[in-house]
Amino acid sequence: MTALQHALSAISLFFVTTLHAAAQSGIDPTLAAQIAIIPAIDNHAHPLLSPPAYATDRNFDALPVDNMEPATDAAGLRPDLPALHEAWQSIFHFNGNPPLDAAGLKQLEAAREATRREQGEAYATYILDRANIGTELANRVKLGIGVQPPRFRWVPYVDALLFPLDNSALAAATPDRKQFFPLEDKLREKYLQQANLKTLPPTLDLYLKQLVTPILEQQKSQGAVAEKFEIAYLRSFGFDDVPQPEAARIYATLLHTPHPDPAQYKRLQDFLFRYIAHECGRLNMPVHIHTTSGGGGYFDIAGDNPLLLEPLFNDTRLRKTNFVLLHGGWPFIHEIGSLLQKPNVYLDLSQQSLMISPRTMSTWLREWLELFPEKILYATDAYPYSQSMGWEEAAYIANQNIRTSLGMALTGMMQDKQITELQAEKLAHMVLRENAESLYKF
Repeated sequence: MTALQHALSAISLFFVTTLHAAAQSGIDPTLAAQIAIIPAIDNHAHPLLSPPAYATDRNFDALPVDNMEPATDAAGLRPDLPALHEAWQSIFHFNGNPPLDAAGLKQLEAAREATRREQGEAYATYILDRANIGTELANRVKLGIGVQPPRFRWVPYVDALLFPLDNSALAAATPDRKQFFPLEDKLREKYLQQANLKTLPPTLDLYLKQLVTPILEQQKSQGAVAEKFEIAYLRSFGFDDVPQPEAARIYATLLHTPHPDPAQYKRLQDFLFRYIAHECGRLNMPVHIHTTSGGGGYFDIAGDNPLLLEPLFNDTRLRKTNFVLLHGGWPFIHEIGSLLQKPNVYLDLSQQSLMISPRTMSTWLREWLELFPEKILYATDAYPYSQSMGWEEAAYIANQNIRTSLGMALTGMMQDKQITELQAEKLAHMVLRENAESLYKF
């Protein structure tokens, strides 16, 4: 089968499946047909490279959450999820029923490997085709085989630049952070090498001029369309407005100090966050921020309240910086929606598109669409979650959930005479791709 035949087959199967789901969910059939054919722009995902690099790829995240201590997984990420059956059939032509035993997992992996061999370097784009995703923003340390423009656009990580001092005390706070901070230290060393530096500069001014700004400009020149913060895994939100002279004094005093004073170190991080955000605005790169209860059993949910970010959005010096709040902010659904009145704040549907049922998500989505429809972005958070759900299945299932949720929300608005059929179709295009096209100037 040729690549074109594969693409047409995928679109046909996807179209039929979507219409079936729409009929069962009470979605207006004309609207469902429109939603099904719109190629989406995926605002947030973690695709793996195509073969032969697939098996050894660990650059899909700066802070991988697939090797953490056991935690309670959301039902939508568990191996008994019924939707996995359809995803396996559509992507890998595998007819297993979840949950799979050891023998079933072995058969599934064999089916996956057969598809990878068949698709070769086109494997990653094949996965996008199965979900009718036209373009995917790839949150990765770096791009590679099969994950390249124009289908994939790069979003690198900058948290490592926030923590230039000794992080051993921060790493000791929880088992999760014990795993994460060495990874950030390693990434910062990589950035030093890329900036042709052997050690950290002795002053904050030089740190900014020789490392922070050059790395951001380098990533921009290499195709980065935004920058990603996973800061919620490392500390709470709440960034004070710290004057640069104070931050410079802290940097110079504590640069070579073991276990720096936590309160002083936080002040330095606060300054650096605003500096990086300002530079991203100058470079026309939106800032992506993780804003939902995250992976791991020690995640600081209270510290992840998006309302803590409001002073950043109200800072007149940062009004040229666009912020994208990833994952919809659960459990702070209403709070995050209220922040969309800020002219430079957006949110996407990633992660909740896997964790939350379409019916539940449609109520949140409708609330946001009734208020700020031009600020909502389609996103899957496709990620290698487990043996049963790789980034491939996650992309497929999240895509189905989003389109169903969107259809339910818009149908309800039509039935309540809030919008017309033409307005519903326009809103569908906005969420699935036009809002992202406007934000990223695609």
